[in-house]
Amino acid sequence: MTQYRRNRLFNGSSGRCFDVAIDHGFFNELPFLQGIEDIRRAIAVVVEAAPDAIQLTVGQARHLQERPGRQKPSLVLRTDVANVYGTALPGTLVSRMIEAPVEQALRLDAACVVVNLFSIPGRAEVADQCLQNILRIKPECERYGMPLMIEPLVFQPNDKAGGYMVDGDERKIVPLVRQAVELGADIIKADPTTDPLVYHQVIEVAGGVPVLVRGGSKASDDEILRRTEALIDQGAAGIVYGRNIIQHPNPGGMTRALMAVVHEGTSAADARRFLA
Repeated sequence: MTQYRRNRLFNGSSGRCFDVAIDHGFFNELPFLQGIEDIRRAIAVVVEAAPDAIQLTVGQARHLQERPGRQKPSLVLRTDVANVYGTALPGTLVSRMIEAPVEQALRLDAACVVVNLFSIPGRAEVADQCLQNILRIKPECERYGMPLMIEPLVFQPNDKAGGYMVDGDERKIVPLVRQAVELGADIIKADPTTDPLVYHQVIEVAGGVPVLVRGGSKASDDEILRRTEALIDQGAAGIVYGRNIIQHPNPGGMTRALMAVVHEGTSAADARRFLA
């Protein structure tokens, strides 16, 4: 049954998905609000560029779903809130799931729900909370035919990296992705590897579950376009990018450029025309 909603996420021609994440306000970090201070405007700009999906929270999903007409991106609903993204981490880290997550997703006409699976050095208690969240939501997703996207995130040590920094070591990403698959993920949203040319290892370990690649930290236009081209060539089923779009001077143009790479096989060099 989950296939019915999954069909709303993946492009009918390319079979891939481009999901724009605009759920950053959920995490109580001021820098995350850059580019989405006016959430209505941010959503309107992205909707006009026509990605396959937009990732939002229960409090902001209405700005997408209240828009009239049938031709709009599908909703991916964020179901968990955490305090693990700051430069200085609090003494107690949490990852909490919203109540009745699948019921709320159904009411909002979501096509998918997403939940984190953190790997933070020295903070096993947060991984335990994530596991409990996943174990709780998976049966409800199965019951109602709601696709479950699991987001395995490998962090660098906070004292080394100073905040929410991805560890692109494939030796750490691969086992966490596999754990997410074993827990019942219908879709994986995974970190990019430091070397994009080894990403086929992530695809392989997912065993046929589609892998969407996170955007990670803010990058230059050339870097993000080249990396996306390489990851798609490695077998990624799409991308989930946030700050590299919403904090871009031309978010609509960047969305269209990435859409060309993901869905049309356009080279990074040729896709730059959308940013001119």
